[in-house]
Amino acid sequence: MPIISLNHQSRRLKVSSYEVENPVVFSFFDKLQSSERDDALFKALNIGVLALMEDRLSSFLAKTSNHLGTELESLKMIFDMKQEIFLRSAAKGLIAEEEIADFLITFFKDQKIADTVSLTGAIKGNLGKNKTGDIVCEIEGKEDKRIVIESKFDKSLSLGDIQSKDVFSSGADTAWSQLIEAQANRNGKTAIIVFDVSSVNNSVLKAVQNVRFVPQIGFCVIVDSGKGDYTNLVIAYMLARDLVQHSSEVDLDKDFLSLFVNRILKDLTDIRQVERLVRSNIENNTKILQQLQKSMLAIEFTQGYLAKFLTDGTLSKKDLLDYYSGDEIRAKFKEISLDI
Repeated sequence: MPIISLNHQSRRLKVSSYEVENPVVFSFFDKLQSSERDDALFKALNIGVLALMEDRLSSFLAKTSNHLGTELESLKMIFDMKQEIFLRSAAKGLIAEEEIADFLITFFKDQKIADTVSLTGAIKGNLGKNKTGDIVCEIEGKEDKRIVIESKFDKSLSLGDIQSKDVFSSGADTAWSQLIEAQANRNGKTAIIVFDVSSVNNSVLKAVQNVRFVPQIGFCVIVDSGKGDYTNLVIAYMLARDLVQHSSEVDLDKDFLSLFVNRILKDLTDIRQVERLVRSNIENNTKILQQLQKSMLAIEFTQGYLAKFLTDGTLSKKDLLDYYSGDEIRAKFKEISLDI
């Protein structure tokens, strides 16, 4: 019995009761309030229909025979569209703040950390009309143990190291000034400024690379929001959390502190590099395995028809068509590819 029925007179579509077993869909709706889910479903349906009407996508879905390839291509197109909208949007700063806040909320929940997350980018702070300090995290909900996070997906922002700063030049924002300002504006014990690898000043990228700790100032972090990779933010946050929790109990020598923190960051950077190499090798080995399996299947496929030809002395037109089209070998490779 079909799930969907149409009323042509009222031009309405009706969907009978059904369940969807899809981890991506479930995860998306699980993050929403129950009152928000119906509207989200209607939006998803409308967006999906519009996407299917797009010639490039519908053509691809019609022609592909690899289920996994279909899903990956669809996801890639959605990702590309999202990135295009994000980079062109005047509201990309707000989008970035929300994504970082959502990531932290999920991370704290998964790790059973009792810290709270508040979006404050639209709220005035201590410094008059100043709104610097996009996100405030309170360690175990304590107001006197705040970590302030400022997101700056902006290529124009420089690092602003005080050793190279000209006090007589114009007071343009820098990473350092934003870190100090965010702490002052939100009563923070320390601060983290987050840059995205796709929109960061080259001088900042070169100086920070992954995570950089500046004593008395805070942390500079490079993330890759496009890939959903906020690992460097996690590293910076957990180090900042330790600093805030112990700063009032021990009089810390900032030189020793800088020594230890920067050594930790170096070792973590090395680990991340090894991880990238391992992942690259996995990807390359997967491709090698797929190519080997293709070649083996092709040989076995041809062997079968060769044996038939040697036995019968000829091949029927149907045999020749089957051999030429290769439907059988594609079906076998599809199963093997999914296993790989």
